[in-house]
This record gives sequence, structure tokens and C-alpha cells, in this order.
Amino acid sequence: MEKRSITAEVPMVPRMPEDPAQLVPELAEVSAALFRVTGNGSVPRSTISLVQLRAGQIVGSTYLTVLHTGFLRKAGQSEERITSVASWQDSPYFTAAERAALALVEAVLQPSASGERVSDELYAQAAEHYEGKALATLMFAIGQVNFFVPIALIAKPVPGRSFTDPWN
Repeated sequence: MEKRSITAEVPMVPRMPEDPAQLVPELAEVSAALFRVTGNGSVPRSTISLVQLRAGQIVGSTYLTVLHTGFLRKAGQSEERITSVASWQDSPYFTAAERAALALVEAVLQPSASGERVSDELYAQAAEHYEGKALATLMFAIGQVNFFVPIALIAKPVPGRSFTDPWN
């Protein structure tokens, strides 16, 4: 496999020329359902976006990182909160509940030396801040962004374009 030079410019066109949502129109139903699930009000939308921004950073997707950064800006989140998501562990800008949510997404997406990604201790910490429905919603929010990770990494939509129209 040929590697791109780190100094090469990245083209501003999607890798996959066809919009996957047009090729598989059923995706619209799935996407809408996932958005409704994560928007059920049990977890603040800002927390969902923080978690999904962190997921985009972890998997190395510029598209997801730019997308969720934009959502956070539109929601009025401070630049300090947005830019310190990557280093949330030592950032003063997050609540204990947000820290628990960010710890969950990291545990799910990063291998663990102990084998178990989400420990009983981490689960208990998250459960201290989120009742059952909210904890389930957080799980689905992590699943929602992970559902779109293959699209972001394989098809490579153009970062910064509209969420609903990244292929034009």
C-alpha cells in the first residue's frame, strides 16, 4: 500500500464520488432514527456532541471532527471546551458527568491492556451521573458516531461541508 507524503495536500473532494446515502437510500431512515434516539432529552445535546467529537478525534476522522466541532459551535459552546476535548482529562472545562461520558467513549474506542474496555469501575462512575435511560442514550450516541465512522474513513466526505450534503 502506498503511503501519502505528510507534506502532500489533501484534495477537497470525497474519495467516493457517489453519495452513499443516494446509493443506499435506506440510510436516511437509520440516520433519522439514531438522531431521534440520541436526542431524546435524557442527555444534553452538548454532551452528545462532545462524546462524538472525541470519537472523531480517536478514529482520526477530520470529517467527523470538523462536523462535531461545528455542532458544538452552533450550540454556543466555548472555544476552550471545544479545543480541550482532546485533552479533557486535565482540562477544567468539563463537568463530572461530561468527564464520565468522555471516559466511556475512550474506553469503547481504545484497546485496554486489561482486555476489558469498560471496567465495572468506569461503568459505576458513569452510572453515578446518568440514570438508566441517559446511560443507554450515551451508549447509543457512541454507537451512532461509530455507525458513521466507516463512511467517514472509507468514503471520505469533504470536511466542513453541510452534514446533509458533503458530496456536493
